Amino acid sequence: MVRLDDRDLELLRVLSAEGRITKAELAKRINLSPTPCWERLRRLEKAGVIEGYRAEVSLRALGPHVMVFVAVELQGHTAGNFQTFERAMANYDEVIGCWALGGGFDYLMQVVARDIDSYQRLIDAMLEARIGLARYYTYIVTKPVKSSAPLPLDLLYGAE
Repeated sequence: MVRLDDRDLELLRVLSAEGRITKAELAKRINLSPTPCWERLRRLEKAGVIEGYRAEVSLRALGPHVMVFVAVELQGHTAGNFQTFERAMANYDEVIGCWALGGGFDYLMQVVARDIDSYQRLIDAMLEARIGLARYYTYIVTKPVKSSAPLPLDLLYGAE
């Protein structure tokens, strides 16, 4: 685990909200000169704390789509069953997120498809591929309420 001080947390807070900020502006915002700021940034990247930079794309602006969360139960619960399913997820571009869960369901998938018919074709393909899918429960997103919120860094790593 990487030790983070207040400046590291502030750097992460600023970058998580404004990934395109210049290094000079970032240094100014966290009250450091550019070189020490750049060194902190490189250290956090090298340590894997900063995994990457990406743009937030508005699906609504691109055209019609459907966002679906799918709760998945597998047919079996051996290590091999889980590995087979997890490896298969790389083959489905529509699956933009997939999490292993403790509790009732085995996985939660986040799927983006053009429409419900496209979504159903994806599920049918998964069933035919024999990746271990036993049951699935579909939850269609009717409207976004909150997403891409900044991480609660103060709550996770703030002063105790």
